[in-house]
Amino acid sequence: MPELLKSPLYERQVALGARFAEFGGWSMPLQYSGIVAEHRSCRESVAIFDVSHLGKVSVKGPAAVDFLNACLSNDLNRIAAGKAQYTLACNESGGVVDDLIAYRISDDDVFLIPNASNTASVVELLLAAAPSGIEIENLHRAYAVIAVQGRYSDEVLAALGLPVGHDYMSFQLAKFGGTELTVCRTGYTGERGYELVVSSDAAGLVWDEVLAAGSEYDIVPAGLGARDTLRTEMGYPLHGHELTPSISPIEGSVAWAVGWKKDRFWGSAALKAERANGAKRLLRGLSAIGKGIPRPGMNVVSAEGEPLGVVTSGTFSPSLNKGIALALLDAPCPASGKAGVEIRGRVEEFEIVDTPFLAPNVRES
Repeated sequence: MPELLKSPLYERQVALGARFAEFGGWSMPLQYSGIVAEHRSCRESVAIFDVSHLGKVSVKGPAAVDFLNACLSNDLNRIAAGKAQYTLACNESGGVVDDLIAYRISDDDVFLIPNASNTASVVELLLAAAPSGIEIENLHRAYAVIAVQGRYSDEVLAALGLPVGHDYMSFQLAKFGGTELTVCRTGYTGERGYELVVSSDAAGLVWDEVLAAGSEYDIVPAGLGARDTLRTEMGYPLHGHELTPSISPIEGSVAWAVGWKKDRFWGSAALKAERANGAKRLLRGLSAIGKGIPRPGMNVVSAEGEPLGVVTSGTFSPSLNKGIALALLDAPCPASGKAGVEIRGRVEEFEIVDTPFLAPNVRES
């Protein structure tokens, strides 16, 4: 088995007492003080996450935006330079190879952030499709990504002289400690926050300074465990769970990230046919009525015991103090009502609900 990759902040995580887990081929912090405590700190004050495992890909050249528009699902012409966009790389059958964020720097310069384990696949697909003049560079190890999330994220970054207050899904370039970094108002927690893309060499300085500036607001380092409970409460998909090469954007409830009016993009024919004919499965939220804690792969059944589908993500919600899940259910499936989840030989009762499970704060001004 190949040796796990390590973040440029790995030694700092060790010093902070992190417990590590494998994720996407990387050894990443799962938790520090505990998943529930870290989750609540993010919801109530502010937390800092090392998400340097995320991919980084540069796409440059004449009409780089036009090239990517013929590949990725969303329409980059919906946004201007200085904006970021959630988008998808699909296969010809309409399944999702990866979901990623595209930073539109200019018409000829786009920076992509795919998922860790899918970065090489995304780069390979882009290289195979790229015309002459388009340069694609895998910069996975060249940059770190530090997420500062929570209601006091503005105060923490402002104390360092970094730009804050810009619109959701927009980014600004800044200088800090002699290095340039990108401050993007994005995140995966449902809270107001920012993601800092910085060179790996300067990541340690930025991490240390953010922690120091955040001490006044009781900032805590948080791991991927809290990141997962936070995103599940928001109903955000995770590739490999709600989105896979065999699960389409329509089934995974991210059809809004498809530029349906575009002439072509990877998987467009299959997706447009699925849209016209109706998806065979749909993503639903499940909220526990009792004490059951659902986990991925558990079967979902109707009130009468008939198979309905499967849990794609399931966890204990620290905010709601009960079990919640995202589940892919066979269509037609109810938008509300009762369902059961088979947990350790018993069927626990759940309510089918809309997501997110609680109101997001990402767009708060």
